[in-house]
Amino acid sequence: MNVAIVKYNAGNIRSVIGALNRLGVNPILTDDEQQLRSADKVIFPGVGEASTTMEYLREHGLDHIIKDLKQPVLGICLGQQLMCSHSEEGDAQCLGIFDVPVLKFQPQRHEDKVPHMGWNTIETTQDGIFKGFDKPEFVYFVHSFYVPVCEWTAARTEYILPFSASLHKDNFYATQFHPEKSGGTGERILKNFLDIR
Repeated sequence: MNVAIVKYNAGNIRSVIGALNRLGVNPILTDDEQQLRSADKVIFPGVGEASTTMEYLREHGLDHIIKDLKQPVLGICLGQQLMCSHSEEGDAQCLGIFDVPVLKFQPQRHEDKVPHMGWNTIETTQDGIFKGFDKPEFVYFVHSFYVPVCEWTAARTEYILPFSASLHKDNFYATQFHPEKSGGTGERILKNFLDIR
């Protein structure tokens, strides 16, 4: 299987490559338009800041390429947020694949810490990348911004308030959590993504 990971100014790429290697996949890391368009699957991961990352994507033409992809695409963490319409992080105009904003967590109580970091449950999961999930499962989060629950919510989590742990629209899938750091549960999610036809 030909899996491409979008190469841009984001951290955490190596752990995604490692997770795919454990599933028997040797992905390519690329910003080449032809390689991205011809891949069977594309993964758009990221740890970073929204506005500077969007600036980089625009400068390299990756914003149009990602939006135009026809094969299954998986955005992870910052990747999910950049697939939305706008982020409060740096007042960034994003890709607009999902017409929903990205908001900053506002602590309501003393014990509410931002960023939301660590293990939390996902629930109300749909098929697709959550095929075979029939109960809440623990996954790993690190984020200060969130996507509200919306019509494209494929899984939800509660921290300070309910939010979209995952989104799905057409060939675009996304997770706010890190499947590559979520043990066996994350491995099942990545395998489900790889199995999408």
